[in-house]
Amino acid sequence: MPASSPAPPASFLRRTFANPYLLLVITMTFWGGNAVAARLAVGEISPMVLTAGRWVLVAIGLGFMMRGQLREMWPLLRARWRYMMAMATFGFTLFNAILYIGGHYTTAVNLTLLQGAIPVFTLLGAYFAYGTRIHLVQVVGIALTLCGVALTASGGDLGRLKALAFNYGDIAMVIASALYAGYTVGLKARPAISGLTFFAAIALVAAVMSLPLVIAEVMMGKAFMPTGKGFLILAYVAIGPSFLSQMLFMRAVETMGPGRAGLFTNLVPVIGAGLAVLILDEPFGWSHAVAMAMVLGGIAIAERGRG
Repeated sequence: MPASSPAPPASFLRRTFANPYLLLVITMTFWGGNAVAARLAVGEISPMVLTAGRWVLVAIGLGFMMRGQLREMWPLLRARWRYMMAMATFGFTLFNAILYIGGHYTTAVNLTLLQGAIPVFTLLGAYFAYGTRIHLVQVVGIALTLCGVALTASGGDLGRLKALAFNYGDIAMVIASALYAGYTVGLKARPAISGLTFFAAIALVAAVMSLPLVIAEVMMGKAFMPTGKGFLILAYVAIGPSFLSQMLFMRAVETMGPGRAGLFTNLVPVIGAGLAVLILDEPFGWSHAVAMAMVLGGIAIAERGRG
């Protein structure tokens, strides 16, 4: 092979990183796994220990790798410190803390269903923040994807939706969805630095902001160290949903914009249901297949309406 020819793995990675649709599917797979991890974590690791642990691990790794870039960009980051704190606290620390708390109080069906509110909040946030127009075709696409979410949650019997009890965990998940939608919208105004440097900075802030939550959990007598299974859950959420997915999502938002990228979060309930089949041994029926088609079809319709 000529010296000027790129190695096949490098070429493959470049093509993958340049495809926002593929990046978003991978991201949503990690996030679907995060919802499953929230349920698996019950009794294995306390919510705030899990939240702090994931960001501390990411902050240590990235802080060491990116220490030179962080020092170089410190004046720019310091000038935007309010923005950095808001993004880290709402999008990273509080979103995950509330999600893991919700996993202790509500069902996996409710957790995944309510995450379908993220694209709605994102489109509304993009409209109020940047004046991004919401076209009728996009509304139709969102409605279709939400129908797919509802079908997934109901197991093919839409009458079951009426029986869903919206408890403390359900309300918490709605709040978490709104927080992450705000983070998605805010990514468009990030400082003019590389994605990895930006992520390293807010990961460091997220780790610091998560420590008071652990202290509060300890003072309430609800904190406990992870079991062996808890350590495995912590490792997964630190590597997948915390590190890889955030980098891929930021790249997709750069390419597509927050409103379009946020629409893909409707895949999380469907993917989460599929992972639940494999990991939690839940049944897979015709309703899941139909819901997958509805969600993908809704995204395709909304994409056609972007202008």
